[in-house]
Amino acid sequence: MITLLLHVLRLLTFLFGGHRQLAVENLALRQQLAVYKRTTARPKLRTTDRLFWIWLARVWAGWRQPLVIVTANTVLRWQRRRFREYWSKLSGRSTGGRPAVHAEIKTLITRMATANPLWGAPRIHGELRKLGIDVAERTVSRLMPKRRPRPSQTWRTFLANHVGDLVALDFFTVPTARLRVLFVLVMLVHHRRRVVHFNVTEHPTAHWTAQQIVDAFPDDSAPSYLLRDRDSVYGLVFRQRVKGMGIGEVLTAPHCPWQNPFAERLIGFHLARMSESRPRPRRTTPAPYPGSLLRVLPPGAYSPFARQGRAPRPAN
Repeated sequence: MITLLLHVLRLLTFLFGGHRQLAVENLALRQQLAVYKRTTARPKLRTTDRLFWIWLARVWAGWRQPLVIVTANTVLRWQRRRFREYWSKLSGRSTGGRPAVHAEIKTLITRMATANPLWGAPRIHGELRKLGIDVAERTVSRLMPKRRPRPSQTWRTFLANHVGDLVALDFFTVPTARLRVLFVLVMLVHHRRRVVHFNVTEHPTAHWTAQQIVDAFPDDSAPSYLLRDRDSVYGLVFRQRVKGMGIGEVLTAPHCPWQNPFAERLIGFHLARMSESRPRPRRTTPAPYPGSLLRVLPPGAYSPFARQGRAPRPAN
């Protein structure tokens, strides 16, 4: 670490003399060389070495080029592990609690529920008591296989009938390098599956969410229906503001994200893009869909915007 500080002092003239790119690259190569000198065949990285590359990946876009001692995926894995260990330590659960249920009892409950579809938790609990097995009825209910019916066609019919007047609303989280969690709010129009508004905050509240509705739909542009889940962030202030704008709220059932399919697809697509660790070339041309966060359209689908290099589709 002392050697690295000496190298930084030597490169101060380059850092403040207009050669920042060259100075940072030189510093990266010198740091790797110092690692090789103090190790044998395979370098053993220290915590300071990992923290150095995590910091360098944040401040320098070309950090992958001089990296030779490890791969770029390793540096990204260090950051993800550091974030995971930090929050796991804060939210660590105690070792106490209820005693574990034996695997034989779990298998027996599953077999009894499968062989007798009309039996509920009270009936199975009574049969287990007859066999001398002391287990709570609540535990039996939790261990029984869940029988989820197929999605009703009524919900799909509603989405199809009101696709032109429906806007989906949902939140998703983004972890940062500073071990913070940001909440991203997106509003998606079902008719063209286009994002009409999005914003980011660290502390979402009902007042803040209600203001986003006003910013997204000024004047008389409010939709007829607003599709959302049952999150507690949509409090009384939010519901009153939406009602005052003449928007009807459509709530999804608990633990049923499939009822908000377009918003979930949008969020899943962004999370998948964020989790990719391989480098991507930077875009040198403007995006073909200006003013929108993302177009969630299948390949070859019609869009109201003209694609680059193609003429817009004529109206019927």
